Amino acid sequence: MLDLAILGFLAQRPLPGHELRRRLSELTGYTRPVSDGSLYPAIKRLAAAGLLERRADPAAGPARYILSVTDAGRTDLLNRLRAPADHEISDFTRFFTVLAFLSLLPDVAEQHAVLRRRLEFLEEPASFFYDGDRPLRAEDMADPYRRGMLLTARAISSAERAWLHQVLDGDEPVTARAETDPSALGQPVR
Repeated sequence: MLDLAILGFLAQRPLPGHELRRRLSELTGYTRPVSDGSLYPAIKRLAAAGLLERRADPAAGPARYILSVTDAGRTDLLNRLRAPADHEISDFTRFFTVLAFLSLLPDVAEQHAVLRRRLEFLEEPASFFYDGDRPLRAEDMADPYRRGMLLTARAISSAERAWLHQVLDGDEPVTARAETDPSALGQPVR
């Protein structure tokens, strides 16, 4: 997910490494802090794959770099957004990273296809606890902490499903950012 977030932020505009790190921390830091030990190897890996480029920042001196996404990186980002892996759909934090950049897809139908996959996942009966194959509900729990887990998860899932239905049923207007703002994918504005 780090690679997706890096490409997503850089698709919006070129950034120096410290600014990219700040944005990543704001997006995921509350659950998964981004360390230099994970960020800079990811940047090097993406640069080696030709997905982003580093150039010296003339305003900050030769030791500072500006990072920007390449055409190949833009293509890779859009492919990742069109077809997230199953664990990126099912994991709450990973899905929120996908959601943070989903409007970069230029086609609303493709955005909705991803949202439908998430909705299908959320509508499957599930629990943290089971009795054989039967998912246990909060009402089945004597343990107050397990009951709290299930009640909280139910409320979050219910709110997310309601929002997904609202978007997919057309009650909330959605436009692809790339259609309305060409700079959203780092394209020059003409």
